[in-house]
Amino acid sequence: MRTFIAIEISDIKVKDSIVKFQNENHFDAKPIASKNLHFTLQFLGEVSEDLSQKIIKIIRKIEFSSFDVYLNGVDAFPNIKFPKIIWIGTDMRGGNLLNKLSQKIQKMLEPLGFFPDKSFKPHITIFRIKKNNRYKTKKVVNYKKMSFGIQKISCIKLKKSELTSKGPIYSDLVEVKAIK
Repeated sequence: MRTFIAIEISDIKVKDSIVKFQNENHFDAKPIASKNLHFTLQFLGEVSEDLSQKIIKIIRKIEFSSFDVYLNGVDAFPNIKFPKIIWIGTDMRGGNLLNKLSQKIQKMLEPLGFFPDKSFKPHITIFRIKKNNRYKTKKVVNYKKMSFGIQKISCIKLKKSELTSKGPIYSDLVEVKAIK
């Protein structure tokens, strides 16, 4: 099964703000469904049922305190000239706390052979771009300072991702709540 560790965007006002932005700015891109908005703390890829149980045991041991993240600014990966993904970033403090949580998870999963393929950059993917349309996507720079609200980070999840022709279907394998 295809898996990843994530923090879902659960705040209704934040989701509504993102959906409003998606509806007003198409960029010739496919918007991410509001139910699928999340921070990916670590992508694990294909794992066996046996390995998923070992991951669950480790994830249940993770301890963290809840914190707030301000969702600010729109940008693109790999860059604005040839974007593949349009995303929303975070404030510095919230981004640093997400980064520390991601690093903690990475360290705990290393004994199982999991190592990130790239450094963690706190972001929420809001559009996927199939074809490059520089005329439309260059508008992203107009939203570098846009605010989408505050998301309380109070739980992490190990998620299963099933890829379908209509987009991914995510399901929860385990949820770990903040200790305070």
